[in-house]
Amino acid sequence: MTDVFPVRRPEVSSITRLAQGGRWRTEAMRSYDRPVLIWVTRGQGRITVAGRTSGYGPHNAIFLPAGTMHGFSVAGAVLGHVMWLPVETSGDWPSEPVHLRLSDGQLQRELTGQIDQIDRELNAGAERADEAVHMHTRLLSIWFARVMAREATAAPQSTDGNRARSLTEAYTALIEQDFRRPVGVSYFARALGVTPTHLARVCRGVSGRAALDLLTDRRHFEACRLLKDTDLPVAEVARQTGFRSAAYFTRAFKARSALTPSDFRTRG
Repeated sequence: MTDVFPVRRPEVSSITRLAQGGRWRTEAMRSYDRPVLIWVTRGQGRITVAGRTSGYGPHNAIFLPAGTMHGFSVAGAVLGHVMWLPVETSGDWPSEPVHLRLSDGQLQRELTGQIDQIDRELNAGAERADEAVHMHTRLLSIWFARVMAREATAAPQSTDGNRARSLTEAYTALIEQDFRRPVGVSYFARALGVTPTHLARVCRGVSGRAALDLLTDRRHFEACRLLKDTDLPVAEVARQTGFRSAAYFTRAFKARSALTPSDFRTRG
């Protein structure tokens, strides 16, 4: 029988497995080309989403639309799942990031059960598995929308707070668009119609991190990914991550990781 749902399959990983690739796999700023659902069942830490930093803890569900820049710390034993959703199903999910803190035990069990069911279908190799996965993923999106309506309560913010958050989100969106270009914070500030000093102050207030640090961190993640997951020469990795020369890239990479790009690539 022809698969009537020819979409990319979701992928499910444990947070523990994701973190085994090195702290940069979770902590450095990155984005994915499809939506992501993070479900934390144990542990706590800090997560930065579109330049806004907040704490997370047990039974937190965090949804990130495709292209959302983010990174999160894994302090101690953090357990849970990360699910990459098919980009074709983006319309079923929110268009903005969502952070739910689920205190209801029944909702916690329901979300764990739905993710486990999708994971089983992905790995069982049963007949019509793609169709079943598609249906379960659609049901999960409906469940999430219902819980959002029931649980998500947005705390009122001041006008200044909303403006600061909007500016930081716009900055991170521009980083995602242009971090491969050899440009700095001043370029992004001009594009946003503010001074570099104002942008730096706003980013620090919203995320607790400097504007330059967010940009450098995004480039660092991409460099790490290219070094580990491709065979591109170091000079080409430098070019693709916004550095004008391989020598400058090597100095910047070593300052952040205490390893040269070549040493980082060869380590397990």
